[in-house]
This record gives sequence, C-alpha cells and structure tokens, in this order.
Amino acid sequence: MADANLATPTDLSNDKTRAVAEALNGILADSYALYLKTKNFHWHVSGPHFRDYHLMLDEQAAAILATTDVIAERVRKTGHTTLRSIGDITKHQSIADNDEEFVSAADMLSELREDNLKLVETLRAAKEAAEEAGDNATDGLLDDWTDQAEERAWFLFEASRNG
Repeated sequence: MADANLATPTDLSNDKTRAVAEALNGILADSYALYLKTKNFHWHVSGPHFRDYHLMLDEQAAAILATTDVIAERVRKTGHTTLRSIGDITKHQSIADNDEEFVSAADMLSELREDNLKLVETLRAAKEAAEEAGDNATDGLLDDWTDQAEERAWFLFEASRNG
C-alpha cells in the first residue's frame, strides 16, 4: 500500500486494483524501454530507406512517449504508486534492451515489430485485471493503447516487406 501521504481516494477495491497497478507499472516500464529502443534505432538507422525509417521511428517513439504520463497517472488514480527511476524501470520491464553497436535496418524493424506485439500481449493481460477490478477507465485506455501498438507493429511489418 502507498504511504498515507500518497493515498488517492477511489471506490475500487485495493486488493483488486493492486493487480491493475502492477500490470500498468509493467506496461509503463515496457513503454519506456520500447521508447528508448525506438529512439536508439531512429538515431542509428542507415541504408537506402534511411529517411522513411528515420521519420517513422521518430513518429512511433513520440506516440509511445505520449502514453507514459497517462499510464503513470492511471496507477495513481487506482490508489497505488508508480515507477520512480531508471532502476525501477529495469526491474519491471520485459522488453529487452538492444545495446549492439550496429543493427541492420531490417533487424531493427523486425525487433521493434516483435516488441510491439509483446506489448500487445501485456496490454491484453492488464485488461483482464482491469475488468476483474471493475476499473472501466483503465479498461478503456487499454483498448486504445492496444490499437496503437498493433498499428505500430503493422507499419513495421509493412515497411520491412520486400516488394
């Protein structure tokens, strides 16, 4: 339970929202990990499709970052606390970092596509927790975030096709 100074009033059961908050904190950690990986690839992409990939990855990174504040604030609205540091993100993330010196553009697109699909799985699991808790607000937000992650995966897939 959060420190009394951080208590947030809610009509939802603390026991049920704990699972929602834990799921959202995992999503938040993965969102930051995916954001930084997407920016890393944006900065280091090279090859004949540089401009298209560079711009697409920048757009995707901005969209991912735009969700982070809403995710963290949703955790607080459920009466719990959220991530506090890079170390905290590292403890909660399931999306792996990529610190390789060079990654081909094709491998970048493939890895980000798989990471976005992994995020979709995490979002769907969080939706189950939100439904169980009767947390309609989180439930609705998760639908939007799932659609956004699916769209990113689709764009990455289409951009990587040979044709």
